[in-house]
Amino acid sequence: MDPTPNAVRPTLGLEPGHLDLPDLFRELAHLCETRLDTLRHGSDSALAHHDRRMAELEREYLRRFPDREVDPARLS
Repeated sequence: MDPTPNAVRPTLGLEPGHLDLPDLFRELAHLCETRLDTLRHGSDSALAHHDRRMAELEREYLRRFPDREVDPARLS
C-alpha cells in the first residue's frame, strides 16, 4: 500500500494498517532481529519505543489473521 500523509508518524513509522503484507512481515522480522540488542544496550526510551512498535505490528498481524493456524505443541 502506498503511504498517505496521515499514515506517517515521525517517531513510530507508518501506521501498521497502511503496510502491505510483505512490509508488515519485514518490520516484524526486523524488530525480532533487534530485540536482544535493544534490551541489552538500548536506553529506557528506546526499549519503550521498541515495545510500542512491536505491540502495534503484532496487533495488526492478529487483526489480519484472526484465524491463524496455531501449532498444538505451542498451546502451553
